[in-house]
Amino acid sequence: MRQKRIILVGPPGCGKGTQSPILKEEHCLCHLATGDMLRAAVAAKTSLGLTAKEAIQKGELVSDDLVIAIIEEAIKRPSCEKGFILDGFSRTVTQAEKV
Repeated sequence: MRQKRIILVGPPGCGKGTQSPILKEEHCLCHLATGDMLRAAVAAKTSLGLTAKEAIQKGELVSDDLVIAIIEEAIKRPSCEKGFILDGFSRTVTQAEKV
């Protein structure tokens, strides 16, 4: 079976967060929102989360490589076996190229 991959991009308030749950249910996909994933990694005190926390505490942006690593880790989960929705990712040209 071929994996589905959906990428929702757009400015804040355009409906990405509204459409994601609908698409998730309709296509049995996992929903990956980078902001939520970063907060969860920080709360879980994973190695990626601790690195992200350092950047956040310094008032810096979390690096592209770190955000991509968190996504790569997430898409390997069994819940993402049928595919995934990237909600609000990518935010930089580098992230888009790596997707």
